[in-house]
Amino acid sequence: MNTPPLTELTDRTRDIFRLVVEQYLATGQPIGSKTLAQGGAVDLSPASIRSVLADLEKLGLLAAPHVSAGRKPTESGLRLFVDGMMQITQPNAEERRAIEARLGDPGPLEQRLEAASAMLSDLSGAAGMVLVPTAERRLAQMSFVPLDPTRALAVLVDANGQVENRLIEIAGVDRGALDSASNYLSARLANRSLGEALKDIEAEIASGRSALDEVSADLVQRGIAMWSEDADRSPVFIVRGQAKLLDDEAVGDVERVRQLLDELENKRAVAQVLERAREAQAARIYIGSENRLFALSGSSVIASPFRDRDGNVVGVLGVIGPTRLNYARIVPMVDFTAQSLGRRARGRPCRGRRAMSRGRGSTGS
Repeated sequence: MNTPPLTELTDRTRDIFRLVVEQYLATGQPIGSKTLAQGGAVDLSPASIRSVLADLEKLGLLAAPHVSAGRKPTESGLRLFVDGMMQITQPNAEERRAIEARLGDPGPLEQRLEAASAMLSDLSGAAGMVLVPTAERRLAQMSFVPLDPTRALAVLVDANGQVENRLIEIAGVDRGALDSASNYLSARLANRSLGEALKDIEAEIASGRSALDEVSADLVQRGIAMWSEDADRSPVFIVRGQAKLLDDEAVGDVERVRQLLDELENKRAVAQVLERAREAQAARIYIGSENRLFALSGSSVIASPFRDRDGNVVGVLGVIGPTRLNYARIVPMVDFTAQSLGRRARGRPCRGRRAMSRGRGSTGS
């Protein structure tokens, strides 16, 4: 059934529809004619209100979960409300200061990503998510710093000034070979991605054109391979606040919650959903079956990209929860958090030994 445009609804029908949606989003309970009549916002008898509710149900905007129950909005009804009737509630000064303070702590970008995910969960009452997709960075230099006769620190600096350190075995490698490998790599990595540089370096060494001795050549190949393997891994994906998905309504629908938690474990599919918001200028809203991944659990996603100081998209953050999310409050909160995080982002988070876990989404509550 096609959703009618808002202009086709009478003023009275629009008012009653808006009240049903707002009260349902606030309480999570179906709204009946007596509740609307007693509230005083509608100057109609319960019988007249029931007639309007029946019309809205025929239009596919409302549904009755049980014969004797009130109505709640369908996904189509929620979409009509969000697009045409919702009154945005901007975060107040105190909330903005709290967001800035939690994201403003000094430290690696990873810590701010985790803080952003946890904070969105706290503010929304749903689960907070942050995704930083895999992307090949432009590099500046790479060097080897000896620690002892058998180990060295491989130091990689990207074009954004992000520094990563890795331990590498150097048994049998003298200082001259370390310097030679460092100079060779820095000369060939400048303003290139690892993928681009690796192909040329391997070809140059294989053809004997590198002017490196065997020891230095081996060190070069092992050093650059560490980050090449890491770059092929899954995106950084953090989820916080899954426990908040177990609200009173969810407890009565264990299967829906189980389905949602299973969907969140499918990190690659979740990444595809969030990727759709990368080019948006503000928060995107996906309600229920509007995205196939969360169609079975009937969940909504609100997501917004965050950009670094140069305007490049670094990642996407947002929340996921039941379709009765408080959209009017959460949408501007997600946007503001994305803007605040973006002002502090210098590029992709580091992928060193202390980087966040991948594979399954990092979980916590």
